[in-house]
Amino acid sequence: MFDIVTIGSATRDNFLKGDYPLVDDKNSPSGKAYALPYGEKLSVDDVYFTIGGNAANAAVTFARHGYKTACAAKIGKDLPAKEFLARLKLEGVNTKLVSQTDEKPTAYSVLLLSEQGERTILGYHGASDTFKLSDLRFTKLRSKWWYLSLAGESDKMYLPLLDFAKENKISVAFNPSGHHIKHKKEEILKGLDKLALMVLNKSEAAEITGISFENEKEVFKRMDELVAGIVAVTDGPNGVTVSDGKNLYRAGIFKEKQVIDRTGAGDSFGSGFVARLALYSIPYTPDAIKDAIRFASANATSVVESVGATEGVLRKEQFEKDPRWKNFEIKMEKL
Repeated sequence: MFDIVTIGSATRDNFLKGDYPLVDDKNSPSGKAYALPYGEKLSVDDVYFTIGGNAANAAVTFARHGYKTACAAKIGKDLPAKEFLARLKLEGVNTKLVSQTDEKPTAYSVLLLSEQGERTILGYHGASDTFKLSDLRFTKLRSKWWYLSLAGESDKMYLPLLDFAKENKISVAFNPSGHHIKHKKEEILKGLDKLALMVLNKSEAAEITGISFENEKEVFKRMDELVAGIVAVTDGPNGVTVSDGKNLYRAGIFKEKQVIDRTGAGDSFGSGFVARLALYSIPYTPDAIKDAIRFASANATSVVESVGATEGVLRKEQFEKDPRWKNFEIKMEKL
């Protein structure tokens, strides 16, 4: 039996690093857009090829922390698929739960990476969008933990998976996509009482509860009513707030040496939290939760200091021995 199975998306990522020209764009959330000459051939400064997708990213965290890990996802029958499988195997992740199809190619992303670490993603969902329940071998999915982050059409598996997990006493961590929350909020709400951990950002928490995050404590009180386990709400560079139903834990972030690429920061935080929490027994003590917050934050910081969502993932011994990750202020207060 596996310690942890990750279930979700799998992609082949291609980073193109360059000094892309920016223009003002009132239609862009950032207010900026790239301006690339139409019909021209452009050179880039560097290229990086790696893997991505929520399930793959999380699987690398768990494998590097020493867990017997499997990844359940769907890819094509093409060269990117071979490279994807080879990389996971190199990390020590079991790939026997990864299904393949010739219906669509492996999901693929081209990421335009700026000198400042910001990226614009051109994404093709491909085979990941055909991932469904019939692709899963449930007899092989029994494990201590699942890490779910269901993208595209695979969100249809959400409730059936949670029912199976409850029947088989599997602890489930869920990191929903914005698309899932926006289009299937009521379905998500039905499954929250079966979760051991929910990780989301503050806008997603506000969307789920219907309460502005300006009323933070009210958001957490409502989330604690809905979610059976722990709730972790991230706020980018402002850090994270976590509730165990009794206490709120607040932490900032570790100072980055240099932000190279923000891809995978959310996945590395969520999977990092589970990687440490799984070391402890229920009920989780405040010290266990603080340890999970510290590693999750360290893992996310390390990831943004490298190109790609998995290159900077910390190994267990790196975290436990490097003095850089020792001192981290976490404030606790009664909810």
